[in-house]
Amino acid sequence: MNKTTMNNLERQFAQTVAEHKSTIYTVCYMFSQDADEVNDLFQEVLVNLWKGFENFEHRSDIKTWIYRVALNTCISIDRKKRRSATVKLTMDINLFEDQDADTRQVDMLHKRISKLQPFDRAIVLLWLENLSYEEIGQIVGITAKNVSVRLFRIREQLKNMSND
Repeated sequence: MNKTTMNNLERQFAQTVAEHKSTIYTVCYMFSQDADEVNDLFQEVLVNLWKGFENFEHRSDIKTWIYRVALNTCISIDRKKRRSATVKLTMDINLFEDQDADTRQVDMLHKRISKLQPFDRAIVLLWLENLSYEEIGQIVGITAKNVSVRLFRIREQLKNMSND
């Protein structure tokens, strides 16, 4: 690959990342609330996107491909993390944390979603991003009907979870 081709590829990649940065960040945030860990996930997703960028064949929408890479990366790292479960020492207190009713409700939902299996978390994230069942199915590799069934079961699971 010559230098001009590489520069063009780097420019295209930088533009693609700039356009879809919030999508990538949203996926990463769904797998962690720790800012440092979210940044690490974000960087790992960027590395994986770069590795596959030159070979992306545009058979699907670029956003679909980005979701797929981001979700697969985060799910993979989440599985590794769960296998080697380490306890992080923190003060678990933030005197500046917003405690209004909306913030508490969002926090409770995020905690419940984080208890779901990684695949189910991915489906919820895509649904919260207002993607159609067809788009969700394309990204995660299941049928739109299966997306519908899984979302129904996930909603039931979330309703039945405790607020611990």
